[in-house]
Formats: sequence, structure tokens, C-alpha cells
Amino acid sequence: MNHYFFIDETGKQRGTFSPVELRSENIKRETLVWTQGMENWKRADEVSELQFIFEHSEDVQSSIDQPAAPVTRGNAPFDKENRNIMPKTWLIESILVTILPFMFCGSFLSLLGIIAIVYSAQVESFYNRGDYTAAMESSRTAGKWTKITFWIFIAWVILLAVSMLLLFGILGFNLAGMGDLIDL
Repeated sequence: MNHYFFIDETGKQRGTFSPVELRSENIKRETLVWTQGMENWKRADEVSELQFIFEHSEDVQSSIDQPAAPVTRGNAPFDKENRNIMPKTWLIESILVTILPFMFCGSFLSLLGIIAIVYSAQVESFYNRGDYTAAMESSRTAGKWTKITFWIFIAWVILLAVSMLLLFGILGFNLAGMGDLIDL
């Protein structure tokens, strides 16, 4: 069984959906669909695997007149009128805590932020598919890894500061003595 993408009424690409899920998305005969193996987008009524959706066209017309019930996708109900607010993606924060510490401190541990970037990128995708629970879980995990990477960066800065204090303060190595060495 193929999984299809389709173009909704607003012109946005949505997918992937099985043929049964497409029926619950209330696609029309003229809706453009595409699946792997197709050369171009086709009208839904031109795809043989989707013909069952349009077999009872008079039933479809009567169901259009009635208000549609919210579609359930994943673990959360998906209702366009009562749509939940998208969780925080953490994308910008995760990119910053990955790149900046690596550039300034050279800490390879900051590359743990890549885990946060991956989860951050999933938040909007899950939300747009209507799977609010998965979007919340990805947001929570992205936030956790962003904070872990941030605290690693803070610890690295503290370690560098303590190392400098030890080197210049306690060991008696100071820059004032460096002038005498240069005059020799």
C-alpha cells in the first residue's frame, strides 16, 4: 500500500497518508496527489488505488453538507478550529549552544547540541501532522539537550577561567616578568 502526499485547499503539501487516511482527510476528486513512483502529481480520481474514496459520490456530497468531526491522528485529536498552540521548537537556541561554544572554546562536547537540533527540527513536523503529543515530546527532549549543552559550555568556561587563575595567580607566572625575558 502506497502512502500519498496531497495539496490541500490552501496550496500546502501535506502527507504522507495511506489511502484510508486520505478518505478521512476529505480529499476531492480534483485534489492533486503524489506517491513514490509517480512521475508527476495527478488528480486523485485518476489514481486507481484511490478510486474507492469516490465510489459513492452522492454519499460524499451529503457528507459535505454535514459538519465534519475532528480527525484523530497519532495520539491527539486534530481539529483546525481548536488547534493546540505549537510547542517551543528550541531550534535557534540549540543551534547557538552548538556553534558558539565550539567556535569560542573549541569544546567538542558542545557538539552534543546536534542532538537538540535534530529534536528541534521534529517539533514543527509533528505539529503540522496533527500529532501534538509527539510534538510536545520532541520539544521537551530538544529543550533538555539544549540545556545540557549550555551547561557544558558554562562548565567549560569556568574550567578555562580557573585554569588561567591557577596559571597566572598561584604559580606566580605573570606578564610583568615577561618584559625582563624580552630585554635579554
